[in-house]
Amino acid sequence: MNLYGLIGFPLGHSFSKKYFSEKFEREGLKDCAFELFPIERIDLFESLIQQQSTLRGLAVTIPYKEAVIPFLNELSEAAVIIGAVNCIQFDKGKLRGFNTDVLGFEASFRSPLQTHHSKALILGTGGSSKAVQYVLNKMQLPFLTVSRSPAEGGIAYGEIDKKLLDEYTIIINCTPVGMTPDVDASPAIPYELLSSKHYCYDLIYTPAETRFLHLAKERGAATKNGYEMLVVQAEANWKIWNL
Repeated sequence: MNLYGLIGFPLGHSFSKKYFSEKFEREGLKDCAFELFPIERIDLFESLIQQQSTLRGLAVTIPYKEAVIPFLNELSEAAVIIGAVNCIQFDKGKLRGFNTDVLGFEASFRSPLQTHHSKALILGTGGSSKAVQYVLNKMQLPFLTVSRSPAEGGIAYGEIDKKLLDEYTIIINCTPVGMTPDVDASPAIPYELLSSKHYCYDLIYTPAETRFLHLAKERGAATKNGYEMLVVQAEANWKIWNL
């Protein structure tokens, strides 16, 4: 049996398990299975690997995209630059880390983009945010990161005002705020200042329309969730696991 899985904590509703289980059934891959591995601490990663001898690949989600790196033997170029991994390939005893978030985000992000969408605010500074930053740098699209404790070059949520939003017309939520089950929560931005010139993207896919996207849509903004990103990323993971 070829075993694949997802590590993170907590792991509730999982896109990956549903997607790959349906894929295996649809494609007649009877020797493949996908399981969830909710590990409470990253130091449990090594014992998981030892216990699951048939593992061929792992997807990585919050909060371990950065923390898992010291346990890996090699990193792809993108993973080194980003400093975060969401895909681990098992190959003859070696663990190789990749970042396919960048492929999924870029493919998904481009479609509603308009010429006046020229600068972005990235909410959050974790592993997913770093993948988004990598893509925007590649696209030569200027951005600011927004967090509760901003690092150098970033800003705090309280600094978002009308003048800033007139200039930064893209807002990308890379935080888990608003994810099921906390569906009534939303990032602390002044939604009343949004308009039809804005484009709001949420990496969250469940619920399909977060409160962040709902409030943005009410103001006329273009909106998109992270579902397409996950599909592209999942297929990229599958190719890496089977190289």
